[in-house]
Amino acid sequence: MSRRANDVHRRLDALRAAVELLMNEGYEPAYAGVAGASGPLAEPERRGSGGTHESKPRSDNEPDDDAELATSSEESEADRTRLIALVELARKGDKEAFGLLYDHYHGAVYRFLFYRTRSTQVAEDLTSETFFRALRSMTGFRWQGKDFGAWLMTIARNLATDHFKAGRTRLEMTTEDMGQHDSSSDGPEKIVMAGITNEMLLGALTKLPDEQRDCIIMRFLQGLSIAETAAILGRSDGAVKQLQLRGIRNLAKQMPDGIR
Repeated sequence: MSRRANDVHRRLDALRAAVELLMNEGYEPAYAGVAGASGPLAEPERRGSGGTHESKPRSDNEPDDDAELATSSEESEADRTRLIALVELARKGDKEAFGLLYDHYHGAVYRFLFYRTRSTQVAEDLTSETFFRALRSMTGFRWQGKDFGAWLMTIARNLATDHFKAGRTRLEMTTEDMGQHDSSSDGPEKIVMAGITNEMLLGALTKLPDEQRDCIIMRFLQGLSIAETAAILGRSDGAVKQLQLRGIRNLAKQMPDGIR
């Protein structure tokens, strides 16, 4: 199984496990999203110490130098320092630096848009548009305590929302799109059952309210923390925990009792 396919299956397995927990009779996920809790609905360990800080509004008298608010959620300090430096160069018009940022964040933006649209072509088009708009707006980018990747994801999310409002796509996954995530090393029965289960989960995602769907995609399929998801959605950590729980509950309601 390829590294990318293995990651996709692992994330879908985590989402499926959370849905199955809520399908168990009498289950009450009181710990959902609580720091220190265990289980698929619990808050994952932060990916590094460069987390997202509280954002504060800029005043007319505030200086343009907002370097003290620069942050990154990368695991290593070296990666955080490198990415922040690249953003600073890109803000000054360095196209090569922006190209390196594109290389780093392209995969995450594409995956979010693919799960959101369930179409390779649409995801590729919206990913390109995301980075085009980011490049056009780089000189006006302000840290405000928000990770650069979160800023990109906000652009991507807005583009996806506008896309669906314009009615330019159907919320269906083609056989080609679904097939690319299957593993040729698994037996045919396992492939068929996994495909049906994954397709059901992804199909059910399209029926969730927008914020619940985006929250589930970011938390389970993107692996973002509650703080990172909150920054992108413009919500508090507590609101994200509630969106996550409601989203999983709604997914569970759509699943037949025999899903495993």
